[in-house]
Amino acid sequence: MVISPVIYPSGAYEMSMNVKYRMPSLPLVFGAVVLSFAAAVIGSLVTVTGDGSWFMTELIKPEWQPPNYLFGPVWTVLYFLMGIALAFVLAEGMKRRDVQIATVVFLVQLVLNVLWSYLFFGWHLLGAAAAEIVVLWILIAATMWLFYKIRPFAAYLLIPYLAWVTFATYLTVVIWMLN
Repeated sequence: MVISPVIYPSGAYEMSMNVKYRMPSLPLVFGAVVLSFAAAVIGSLVTVTGDGSWFMTELIKPEWQPPNYLFGPVWTVLYFLMGIALAFVLAEGMKRRDVQIATVVFLVQLVLNVLWSYLFFGWHLLGAAAAEIVVLWILIAATMWLFYKIRPFAAYLLIPYLAWVTFATYLTVVIWMLN
């Protein structure tokens, strides 16, 4: 069976015989992506990893840690995907209770995403950062589950985010244990 979108005058589209979804408007996509990048900017205010930084001079890190230059591009893509995923869920209508709940869980995980940067880089609380990132991982998984029930595509967009945070969780715990 070939699945192809059918676009309706209302802006909805259908990916199967029985399911209709709404396409997010460009302003909605823009706003959701800006929200995600706002979190990135707030977190980056304390994320200092250059020469002479605490991260470079005082921490013992595993040999397998990716190079620092990789983190910026990866997080840029992930924040973009988070914003797009949110826009697809919001397009289904904020009057829906499931959309409201999914949005709140998304926002809480976004706040925890920022908080991790402050715990780890800003306040050097490695143990707290390790515990917090586990909670973050759980909330990302919950966000994906809630998004999937509303818009499966939105959940799929968060797979790279969950994968990267899985890796980041392991890295955070190892750094905490080494220090």
